[in-house]
Amino acid sequence: MKAKNFLALGGVGAGSAVILGAFAAHALKKAIPLEMVEVFTTGVHYQLIHSVALILCGLLLNQGASSDSQKYFARAAICFIIGIFCFSGSLYGLTLTDSKWLGPVTPLGGTLFVVGWGMFVFASLKLNEVSQ
Repeated sequence: MKAKNFLALGGVGAGSAVILGAFAAHALKKAIPLEMVEVFTTGVHYQLIHSVALILCGLLLNQGASSDSQKYFARAAICFIIGIFCFSGSLYGLTLTDSKWLGPVTPLGGTLFVVGWGMFVFASLKLNEVSQ
């Protein structure tokens, strides 16, 4: 994927996180128990954080980094995208549909977030090696 795609997806993810947060604060509080609203807002929180991380990866890809750095920033971004769908998406689905089978998907998303941050660190270290 190109940097502009990561930037655009990050923007869509961040914007939709704001919308989903407002939905949780206004509509969900009236419809479901508070502890389930908290589950939903946890998904919103992680979506927003990782959407910003996705934007950061896109920006760093555009900085003329070495091919190694670019490769790992792109891999980090992909982990963040899939992590958002697995982690936040499973929490949204669990909250809105009470589908218990979604519960095991959440840790997969969390694992992808951690792997993505590892890739980000590795790419950052490669970037520093190139500039020295």
